[in-house]
Amino acid sequence: MMDLTNKRIVVTGGAGFLGSHLVAQLRNLGSQDIFVPTYPEYDLTEAGHIDRLFASHRPEVLIHLAAVVGGIGANRANPGRFFYDNAIMGIQIIEAARRHGVEKTVVLGTICAYPKFTPVPFREEDLWRGYPEETNAPYGIAKKALLVQCQAYRQKYGMNAIFLLPVNLYGPRDNFDPDSSHVIPAMIRKCAEAVQEGREEIVLWGDGSPTREFLYVEDAAQGIAMATQRYDGADPVNLGSGMEISVRDLAAKIAQMTGFTGRIAWDTTKPNGQPRRCLDVGRAEREFGFRATTPFDVGLRKAIEWYRNHAQRSAGGMA
Repeated sequence: MMDLTNKRIVVTGGAGFLGSHLVAQLRNLGSQDIFVPTYPEYDLTEAGHIDRLFASHRPEVLIHLAAVVGGIGANRANPGRFFYDNAIMGIQIIEAARRHGVEKTVVLGTICAYPKFTPVPFREEDLWRGYPEETNAPYGIAKKALLVQCQAYRQKYGMNAIFLLPVNLYGPRDNFDPDSSHVIPAMIRKCAEAVQEGREEIVLWGDGSPTREFLYVEDAAQGIAMATQRYDGADPVNLGSGMEISVRDLAAKIAQMTGFTGRIAWDTTKPNGQPRRCLDVGRAEREFGFRATTPFDVGLRKAIEWYRNHAQRSAGGMA
């Protein structure tokens, strides 16, 4: 098991939603030397900035979380950017890690890389058995290319690079921006604002039939830290909770928890996204002992509480 306490660690995206929780997790494990590059000082789409990052901070462990991400609407609006930025960041960072002799490189992929009609539960072996769901395909394929790079570099150069596939995350510090948020923060915001404004209806995308799996962000951070310490394999590894819930049932649950008692209308002119998502999480438990522990309702209540206490307050009562 890798001892992280005295390693020089760079966490790209470490100031973001998942990254901030991962940095806290690493500090809890005793890591003292953690650097988080932030934009615009380090623009990770620029090779010169990446070279300066590695030369200045000489990471022994690199954890690459930085990504341009969003929900279905953001993916539809920005397919070119979601492909280019995610691909170019990852390709250049992994190459820099190779050139600088980084001891351990951890790369985060995405559930969006799986084929649109993957059999449930999603097994890592199914990753290449079809094309991703169309609205997420540019993002998913960009990320999947990084898996190929990690495996090719391991084969050619003996590079210790691992690739993790987290499912949809949720929890405190999530992105609640209506233009780019994912499904849980979007629903929380819509319900909370409707309650605040006394509205009797909210409108959600699709027909509510797709299913999703969700992983509480602190569990995800723990899983990444455990993989960094204990996993050295070439095969990708799912990070999830193993649960599955329909979007319709999720909306009803969030409405109840936020106190919204009005009507939920479904805009079927908008896309559903991938029909089903639920992971086989056995490999993570077998390879490095990770199993999610936060009950879904507990995590949802913490996300809602954080939104009410932070997001609304920071915007003067309206997130």
